[in-house]
Amino acid sequence: MKVTLPEFERAGVMVVGDVMLDRYWYGPTSRISPEAPVPVVKVNTIEERPGGAANVAMNIASLGANARLVGLTGIDDAARALSKSLADVNVKCDFVSVPTHPTITKLRVLSRNQQLIRLDFEEGFEGVAIRSRCTSGLIRH
Repeated sequence: MKVTLPEFERAGVMVVGDVMLDRYWYGPTSRISPEAPVPVVKVNTIEERPGGAANVAMNIASLGANARLVGLTGIDDAARALSKSLADVNVKCDFVSVPTHPTITKLRVLSRNQQLIRLDFEEGFEGVAIRSRCTSGLIRH
């Protein structure tokens, strides 16, 4: 059986959802902290990747489709990192920047192939208007 893939280059997909930045800190552990019974990680590698709806948009673009992403971000380094990494893979971003909120960020600390902790930096975006921005995005798309 032959599988035929659709012509994604002609498709336009708008993704609306929770935009987040996934951060990963990697490093070895060789001792326990004197302040608490937790390992001390000497961070030697840092990675940042689009997460949540941003990851979905990135995957759509990787298939060759025209991807547009609509979502809420703060006005911060995480939003700038997302904009750059998504532009690098041809995702068009239509972020609603909310100056009173941080961009959702998930930080994972890993050592010896184990995730030790995840830290979430986020506040709810409840009450922030996005409907008109989505509608205008649909009209342009």
